[in-house]
Amino acid sequence: MARLAQTAGLTDVQQEILSTVRDFVEKEVIPHAQALEHEDAYPADIVEGMKEMGLFGLTIPEEHGGLGESLLTYALVVEEIARGWMSVSGVINTHFITAYMISRHGTEEQRRHFLPRMATGEVRGAFSMSEPDLGSDVAAIKTRARRDGDDYVIDGQKMWLTNGGTSNLVALLVRTDEGAEKPHENLTTFLVEKPEGYGEVAPGLTVPGKLPKMGYKGVDTTELVLDGHRVRADQVLGGVPGRGFRHMMDGVEVGRVNVAARACGIAIRAFELAVAYAQQRRTFGKAIAEHQAVAFKLAEMATKVEAAHLMMVNAARLKDSGQRNDVEAGMAKLIASEYCAEVTQDAFRIHGGYGYSKEYEIERLMREAPFLLIGEGTSEIQKMIISRGLLREYRQRG
Repeated sequence: MARLAQTAGLTDVQQEILSTVRDFVEKEVIPHAQALEHEDAYPADIVEGMKEMGLFGLTIPEEHGGLGESLLTYALVVEEIARGWMSVSGVINTHFITAYMISRHGTEEQRRHFLPRMATGEVRGAFSMSEPDLGSDVAAIKTRARRDGDDYVIDGQKMWLTNGGTSNLVALLVRTDEGAEKPHENLTTFLVEKPEGYGEVAPGLTVPGKLPKMGYKGVDTTELVLDGHRVRADQVLGGVPGRGFRHMMDGVEVGRVNVAARACGIAIRAFELAVAYAQQRRTFGKAIAEHQAVAFKLAEMATKVEAAHLMMVNAARLKDSGQRNDVEAGMAKLIASEYCAEVTQDAFRIHGGYGYSKEYEIERLMREAPFLLIGEGTSEIQKMIISRGLLREYRQRG
């Protein structure tokens, strides 16, 4: 049989891109990931390598300087990168979602202004929905923007911005007064440009610093504090206020495919480490892979890896075809993140005491996998989305 997580029906271009990324991960990411992660150091050289390969413009249309590739191609690239170090995939994920939202919902002027520079990595994107008291209730956003002549003035506090310090463009979801009865219809996405760095980077715009995390290190995760920060009215995504919720949900939908791809990448790596160690480690006169307890565990792990990969690919292909994929993306994110946690823990157990040592890669994966259970919506949120979609499709008539 072929190795795990192979994808049928790829074009020659897709295969060439994936081969190039795989070589890059093997040579430039995996050998350095442990040291960088333990130092919580930003992977500047790796990011420059991704810029040179054109990964920041992978899905940006060719007319705007990108490669014009599909969500499927991007998801498979993310899977490869996350296999090397999940934090590196985080560097391009929020950038990709922001570029996708501008490409899909921005005005022609916004597309011309941002996308060519995003394709080269000169402009690096982040996006922000969450707030300190918000959780998953996006419609309860408190950060507000009030109109003041040709500007908007924004006040509030945002939370959990990936690339908050290293980005120079933030897709920011805030509340505006559109007079709508439904809370989500009073939300607007602004394209906020800012300098890189920490502290008060612009008048009324502060990035306090990196938040400490158990895993997902290297990439910066921050708060964003807005105190009378002014933005122009033409920085409203799409030019029309009140449509931000739809814009963000479209972005999060592709983000869930991305999280599923990251989970697949970690699970693949955890399996690779486990199956290699199980053939090297000997007990009672034979490799532990020859003990049925370990052999069965490897079989279960491989099956979970394969199932998660197939669901992720299906969700990406549905989105690429223009069909609604909220249920499929939710299913892929749910199963991939849960299976990732299970496969990683099984790999940890196969390593025995060595799995607890920081010298072994599995220790890092054990701290990275839990993030995927909550990123882009918890498993419980995915179940809510899935169940609503199923009830919509299977609604009883009569």
